[in-house]
Amino acid sequence: MKKIWFGILLVLLSGSMAFSQQDVQFSQNMFNNMAINPGFAGANDAICLTSLLRQQWMGVKDADGNNVSPRTLLISMDAPVRILHGGLGATVYQDEIGFEKNIGLKLNYAYRFNLGEGNLGIGANVGFLNKSIDFSKFKPIDDGDPLLSSKDKQTNFMTDFGFGAYYKVPSKYFVGFSMSQLTQPAQKIGTASVELRRHYYLTAGYEYPLPNNPEFELDPSFLIKSDGVTLQYDFNALVRYNNKFWGGVTYRVQDAVAILLGMNYKNFRFGYAYDVTTSKMATAGSSGSHELMLGYCFKIIIEKPRKSYRNTRFL
Repeated sequence: MKKIWFGILLVLLSGSMAFSQQDVQFSQNMFNNMAINPGFAGANDAICLTSLLRQQWMGVKDADGNNVSPRTLLISMDAPVRILHGGLGATVYQDEIGFEKNIGLKLNYAYRFNLGEGNLGIGANVGFLNKSIDFSKFKPIDDGDPLLSSKDKQTNFMTDFGFGAYYKVPSKYFVGFSMSQLTQPAQKIGTASVELRRHYYLTAGYEYPLPNNPEFELDPSFLIKSDGVTLQYDFNALVRYNNKFWGGVTYRVQDAVAILLGMNYKNFRFGYAYDVTTSKMATAGSSGSHELMLGYCFKIIIEKPRKSYRNTRFL
């Protein structure tokens, strides 16, 4: 385990290499479109709040027994805004892995209009990221290693932009494409060169009520992620019952198989996912990943004023 983290450290801190900052990932990605696609803002025609808490690769520790497995908290919100002919959204997250912490904020706007049977949102966002690394907790293999000359916590702040399009036909299907970190900003933290690589997302899903059992609905979907060098595929399948309960699986190619469970209660949505690690991280002590989801959605209904008429006989 110690060798694994020294290897990761060399990649992170090599002065001659750029660090590819991967966006945070979730197994319940079908409920997380606002975080990856600014074109999603206002798509549900309601004010929606979604929070996700993920503990990845449980049990992975360094040689000193420190918990170095990734931990992520994300909260997103979006709402339609008629006066702006679209929707507004925001996402705030904290992602920790080992002795590195990332705190980010994204502000989104989407212009929405009807197209064919559905509604298309074309959006953009501005993102802010505060990245910090606590160098004091690293222990070099060789004393005097210049990569670990710093013994304090160092931080840096970066700004980037994103773009996305999201098309939805209610109760039928959706498809979305987005890009984040368009400008690929680069900064230095200690001797490390930190570059935010551009990321691409393609997602789609379909709602299929079973003909002989309409209370059951099959919802297949997928999410493809790329930084221009590597690809990651998530294939999802949910079965919903009476639009109240759901269960399903997510297969992340060469990484994990996740079991998903959830339910709707009034305006609330609860979800849980457990990942069974299938990558080499399983041999590094990972006992899997846990993920909780809580969502809340409500529509603003504006009552139309009652019309009154005067009777000419009774003024």
